Amino acid sequence: MKVAREGLPFIIIAWLFALGAIALGALRHSVGWYAAAVPLAIVAIWVVYFFRDPERTGERSDSVVVSPADGLVVMITDVNEPTYIAGQATRISIFMNVFNVHVNRYPVNGVVRYLKYNKGKFLHAAHEKASLDNEQMSVGIESGSRRILVRQIAGLVARRIVNYAKNGDKAGQGVRMGIIRFGSRVDVFIPPGSAVRVKVGERTVAGTTVLADLV
Repeated sequence: MKVAREGLPFIIIAWLFALGAIALGALRHSVGWYAAAVPLAIVAIWVVYFFRDPERTGERSDSVVVSPADGLVVMITDVNEPTYIAGQATRISIFMNVFNVHVNRYPVNGVVRYLKYNKGKFLHAAHEKASLDNEQMSVGIESGSRRILVRQIAGLVARRIVNYAKNGDKAGQGVRMGIIRFGSRVDVFIPPGSAVRVKVGERTVAGTTVLADLV
């Protein structure tokens, strides 16, 4: 199973603890250390699972927006987006729990024209206030004549947003753009009037699920 490179330090540390407990149990003939190794091994397996990075395929077109994240659609709303779109937009919010793949992907083809990191709080990522108050990284993509904004938002547990984008980079639909560690949310801002294909409560697969048809 392929794992995200950002997870390797966590995976190594988790397995060192688990294997260390097993080794101490063997050296000391200690049932206690063997017992401690069981939950440590479960955690180590989960850490590998959390940082899995599967290949993804799906519909590809300049007229559609694909999901940038695995997770649950928690909100679809029309908002004013002043930072990059500079006007009205439809925002689709996807909440990722600790069991989802956390690698994020570009929703459209285009060129990266805007990058903005904001420090902030670590409120529950599913809450509306998280889109304003939480730590976040925004990536603006020029896709033909359209402007699309993707915003990675840290959550209660997440304390590290990783983003690979640089100004002027080519954004490839479905291509990896970053990762958020341990629970978070991704918002996508698209032109108003776009035909949204998903509903609140629906689960998405990054790089595969089509969120909307662009106008």
